[in-house]
Amino acid sequence: MVHLRIVIPNHQAQHVLDLLCAMPSVVNVIYLERAAHKPEGDVILCDVAREDASVILSDLRELDVHREGSIAIETIDMPISEAAERAVEAASGAPSDAVVWEEVEARTSENTELSFSFVAFMTIAMLIGAVGISVDQPILIVGAMIVGPEFGPLAGLMVATVEFRGNLARRSLAALAVGFPIGIAVTAIATLLIKWTGLGPDTIENRPFTDFISHPDFFSFMVAYLAGVAGVLSLTSAKSGALIGVLVSVVTIPAAANVGVAAAYEDWKEFGGALAQLSINLPTIVLAGITTLYIQRRFYVVRRRKHFFDEAREAAGLPLGRSRRSPRQRARL
Repeated sequence: MVHLRIVIPNHQAQHVLDLLCAMPSVVNVIYLERAAHKPEGDVILCDVAREDASVILSDLRELDVHREGSIAIETIDMPISEAAERAVEAASGAPSDAVVWEEVEARTSENTELSFSFVAFMTIAMLIGAVGISVDQPILIVGAMIVGPEFGPLAGLMVATVEFRGNLARRSLAALAVGFPIGIAVTAIATLLIKWTGLGPDTIENRPFTDFISHPDFFSFMVAYLAGVAGVLSLTSAKSGALIGVLVSVVTIPAAANVGVAAAYEDWKEFGGALAQLSINLPTIVLAGITTLYIQRRFYVVRRRKHFFDEAREAAGLPLGRSRRSPRQRARL
């Protein structure tokens, strides 16, 4: 379930209460009159079945709650209540498959910023990958995947495309456009220094364990596509795993690191293969993610349109059969 904390001016509180109390998927509605001071207003607390969370949040946006007050969202991991169980049963679908679109937007917005830490993690990940490539050690390649932070901007680009969010797309592209070149350049310089000092190998040929990184084939496309699908499913699910970034990194960070290593060794065949691998993987991941996210979005749109005829909207003073928000606002959330 999802817990909502709503701060709303007093004149709007009754509409919100009527909406929440009329929805069978909402439980534990608590009303605290004049409890908020900044901004001033009433506080309403409630628990919502995850399946209906975005639908109800859209209704609250129609009531301009987010403009006149605020909405805070928290995930409830373990509700112990028969009333909560009945609320979940009242909402169609499985909680594990439900997508809270506001939560997805918040997750991606947090991880798309072009910052010093993002560039630092990109560079560190590629440096670890470069060592793994140089000494032909797959365990170091795995280490590079764990450190790599590139899934955030990739996910941001997917969400931005499906929700028509230009600002999010620009921030995501900026992070990728800066993070990858800087990481590759630093990796090439570091590899050169190691090579000149005699600490590194004389050549990067004969790497049976990591040779796959610079030799793209059908399986490169397949793994990248599956990584994109898995990444989106993890992003939108109730129990997202942090290790999903490792799956996405398997086809991005090692290839980028290999570009820098090959440039340092002036192995242009290896350089071209690694660059081709990266050029295949990045758009494939994004394409797979956009496709998956679009399908999930269509299910939500159908659910939302069905909800337009729910009598709970009429109880809150909202029009039946349509939204009173503009088409541009409806396209987003």
